[in-house]
Amino acid sequence: MSSLIKNELTKIFKKKAIYIILFVTFAFVILSNLMYKYFYSDGSYSYYSESYVEFAKEGLQELDPEKPSDTKMYIEYKTVVDVSDMMKEFKEDSWQAQIIASTLESYVTERNTYLYGAEKNEEQANKINEQINNLLERLRNDDWKFFANEELQTAEEKLKALEDEKNTTEDKQRLESLEGEIETAKIDLEVARYRVNEDIKYGSDYMNQALANFQEQSYRVEQTENSKEELSYEQEKEYKNSIKEREISRYIIENHVDVNKANDLRGVLSRFFNEFGLFIIVIVVMIAGTIVSEEFSKGTIKLLLVKPYSRSKILLSKFITVLIITVFSIIAILAMELIVGGIVFGFDSLSIPVIEYNLGTNMIQEINVFSYLGMSILTSLPIVILLGTLSFALSTIFTNAPVAIALPLLGYMGTAVINQLAIIYNIEFLKYFVTLNWDFSQYLFGGMPLMEGLTPVFSAIICVVYLLIMMIPTFIVFKKKNIKNI
Repeated sequence: MSSLIKNELTKIFKKKAIYIILFVTFAFVILSNLMYKYFYSDGSYSYYSESYVEFAKEGLQELDPEKPSDTKMYIEYKTVVDVSDMMKEFKEDSWQAQIIASTLESYVTERNTYLYGAEKNEEQANKINEQINNLLERLRNDDWKFFANEELQTAEEKLKALEDEKNTTEDKQRLESLEGEIETAKIDLEVARYRVNEDIKYGSDYMNQALANFQEQSYRVEQTENSKEELSYEQEKEYKNSIKEREISRYIIENHVDVNKANDLRGVLSRFFNEFGLFIIVIVVMIAGTIVSEEFSKGTIKLLLVKPYSRSKILLSKFITVLIITVFSIIAILAMELIVGGIVFGFDSLSIPVIEYNLGTNMIQEINVFSYLGMSILTSLPIVILLGTLSFALSTIFTNAPVAIALPLLGYMGTAVINQLAIIYNIEFLKYFVTLNWDFSQYLFGGMPLMEGLTPVFSAIICVVYLLIMMIPTFIVFKKKNIKNI
């Protein structure tokens, strides 16, 4: 058996095609790493677009603030232009620009209302303008903590006011409404405290992104928990995903570590199969789809069958060779990424653990990046093995390499459609289809599977059944195949 496998591997590595596809893969690895390094967007903050500001300026020229029908639109456009002019003093993605958009805009709107509105009040407008100038001075002095403390104080006052109202309100409908408002106010207060206590300067960096995501996911969790409606399976998945996202964001905030960073070596490795899985599949399918069919097309199958081995042993050796090539392709592409990624990004990020929230234990888990990589590859391996087996079966039964390569690849590309149809329309019988079961990463960390009713054991059984359905006819056909006319 070992000599047969060795002979198969020798034939494979004599083919130019495998080196061509490895070269293409290496080029893709280089390109993807460079794209992540130089073109990856970190979600920088931007408020008004230049085209909108120009539109507002043109609108101001056409509107007359003295005409009641134009007043409201004039104030809106004037505010856009005034706020845009304030932002020009600072960088577009600076924390000052964010504060101008979130805080000063309301002051500017109020000032312009007193200047151009129906009830003009120049004295009041001047008072507000003085407040604006004071706030602008704090922005120029980089005094972000003033705004953070103001935000905290406002959140505390709002929560207290709502709780006081709850204690004095007897109306049941209003009490129900207050319950939701109080929970939302508590989230806002927690966010404000995090900003002050964790010293998170306003901006668009990973800490601010985590803070914003923490707030958004907390809203969703609170809304779901206070809902009286029974959750569907998909809604429950969304709810648990919100909990997961909230807790990972909390980890980032409390530990000041960017565990969601995508554009470094650790980030690419943690998404290894998503990034390079298609290339692994192509290599495996290409080998599996030609390993038998080429023997028939070239007539070399006769030379192979005259050796003192049974047909079953010959075919099994070829299948084992496909499995070896699967492992080889993973190691080869992983080595490419480690070399290229290490050169492009450096290796420092590998010391940062991958963070996952276990929905089964309701705890954050810190995982070494290589341990996480191993789990990711192992849980995705059934996809590659089953596609390789399909290609191997087609290659053996039909002895047609193009068919044996094209059908598995087309099938893989169509899996997303099949899975979506099953999920959207809840097509029960599709849970017995292999594509819903072959990705075991869906079960990691207490995750909910794609479809209700799926379990790791069920998925394992489905995968084994499909493997046998493909392999048994393959061995039967190969043992009975007539080679006299080849």
